[in-house]
Amino acid sequence: MRILVIAQEKDGAFRKSSREAVTVSKKLGAQTDVFIAGTGAAAKEASAYGADTIYLFKTSEYDAEMQSRLIAAKVNEGGYKAVFFAHDWYGRDISARVAALLDTVVLSDATQISVDGDRVAITRPVYSGKAKVQLKSKGPVAVVSLRSNSFTIEESTGKGEIVEIFGDGMEPKAKIVEFTPVVTKRVSLADADRVVTGGRGIKEAANYKLIEDLADILGAAAGATRAVVDAGWADHALQVGQTGQTVAPNLYMAIGVSGAIQHLAGMSSSKIIVAVNKDPEAPIFGVATYGIVGDLFEVIPPLSEELKKMLG
Repeated sequence: MRILVIAQEKDGAFRKSSREAVTVSKKLGAQTDVFIAGTGAAAKEASAYGADTIYLFKTSEYDAEMQSRLIAAKVNEGGYKAVFFAHDWYGRDISARVAALLDTVVLSDATQISVDGDRVAITRPVYSGKAKVQLKSKGPVAVVSLRSNSFTIEESTGKGEIVEIFGDGMEPKAKIVEFTPVVTKRVSLADADRVVTGGRGIKEAANYKLIEDLADILGAAAGATRAVVDAGWADHALQVGQTGQTVAPNLYMAIGVSGAIQHLAGMSSSKIIVAVNKDPEAPIFGVATYGIVGDLFEVIPPLSEELKKMLG
């Protein structure tokens, strides 16, 4: 089986979610090639995780339409049986376009994956993580998105041949007029091994700094519930939940989060969940590994100080 992994670079590095996808493909015993759009700085790194051929589309702009057409053309040309994406904003945007061009569907948000003959089978959570469903591809090509932090990364050997491809004759129908990136020193939610999320219990915008400070101490990403985002206390890019980002870090800290079902849908797959809430009946305690029943304003400051001492 041949699998094409659609990878991403960030700040010149091969993204963690892309390393996961390449590792999964290699473990399935597939010939693994990579498509990556960007400056090319991360292309060579792909070979360290098992990529045989790296198709590089050099670009400084994000053009979903053109990249989708290039990917679909490469899939048809190379006879690939599956296309892997990370289940993030990029993967959700591009995978649906590629699937439409290939006349197939997307098997999305996979937390487990296997191969049955020439068919790909996945397991994904449904009903806000309360159940799991198994799906199997039916068409000639399986388009799959993988949930970040659900698969172990391993280095492997690959030929690492870099082949530059071009979008000649593919004129985009839309043009980016302006792009303003969110500047932060923290790790992104999609790549984070640790996430600290603040909920309505923080009471006001100024108190979100408690969440940010704790995240900085832990080297974690800062997150927020929809209530916090809707109130304007945190940016929408930080929202965790059904209408935000789905995360599965090794450590998830829910501070002042009640645990509405929409929020649980976005974080219940986390390995260890620590909840702090003054309501002992809060639903968040139903999924928490460790729970602290107490006022977050009395719990978090001393906890942050102790962690600061421990972690230097």
